[in-house]
Amino acid sequence: MNKHQVSQDHSSAWIAQTWISFIVSIAGTSLGIIYLPVDGWTKGFMGMGLAFTVGSTISLSKTQRDLHEAKKLTYKIEEARVEKLLAEHNNLS
Repeated sequence: MNKHQVSQDHSSAWIAQTWISFIVSIAGTSLGIIYLPVDGWTKGFMGMGLAFTVGSTISLSKTQRDLHEAKKLTYKIEEARVEKLLAEHNNLS
């Protein structure tokens, strides 16, 4: 069986801090919208704006991560090709 080894680039403290800051910022903004002294339509509009902002931010960060990982994979493939070429055409041996 193949075992997949997960490489974690970030510490557990950093991951916890990012989740906590995300939750606190969403909760704070939501409470601010709820207690804002305006009518329901305005609160609804602001709430939908918050929801779309969060969704688009998640999509953007996922897309950027995927692009970064694709570049890393492409670099590894190119590096392997160069190593193979050098091994095949080694004039010293």
